[in-house]
Amino acid sequence: MELTVNNLSYAYGEQRVLRELSFHVGDGEFVSILGPSGCGKSTLLNVLAGILSPQGGEVRIDKVPVSGIDGRLAYMPQNDLLLPWKTILDNVCLYGEIHHRKKEMREQARVQMKRFGLGGCEDKYPTELSGGMRQRAAFLRTTLCEAGIYLLDEPFGALDVITRGEMQDWLKDLCTKLKKTLLLVTHDTDEAIYLSDRILILGAPGAGILKEITVKAENRTREWLYEQGGLRAEIHRIIKGENT
Repeated sequence: MELTVNNLSYAYGEQRVLRELSFHVGDGEFVSILGPSGCGKSTLLNVLAGILSPQGGEVRIDKVPVSGIDGRLAYMPQNDLLLPWKTILDNVCLYGEIHHRKKEMREQARVQMKRFGLGGCEDKYPTELSGGMRQRAAFLRTTLCEAGIYLLDEPFGALDVITRGEMQDWLKDLCTKLKKTLLLVTHDTDEAIYLSDRILILGAPGAGILKEITVKAENRTREWLYEQGGLRAEIHRIIKGENT
């Protein structure tokens, strides 16, 4: 599925966070959004997810306007939001429980558990899992919604450096198999370079997109990432306003 944002605007009182923002994410594309704190990255995802209503502009999926919460979009926030009194299997099947498809979704989840590195964790509780494994469970819950577009809001931001790197490797490999459209909000420049087909860099609140960067690399490795010093420096300059 493709996602199109046209002239999207949103403000908190007098503070204009998004001003006539426009961009496109192609079918099966992975796009990351970088920018300084307060530039509207999370607000954008909340609007796309239907949590906030846009105050101007429109959102389209496959050229059809979207209004409110849409089942073709799945939103994964930074915190895993797993319910501590439910098992991992029950947590990842919440969507099915809400929509009266619990039995069907439990069968799907059991098949996917191993693929998501959660084999044998079905009957465990969130407190028994590491931070990385909890995030895998949260992502499995997101994919079971069967949406065509995933909205990821710093899903690995709360993890330690080593676990975050492992989760990035896992997500990169998984995305090649899922073949879904992904929009990732992150503060991590390396994460954006490593995972994305394109990077959109937002400026100060209301300033919109300062630059769009296409990342051309088919076989990405950690060694390849370490060699991207020039691209990393360019992105930092743009975010700091030194090269707009």
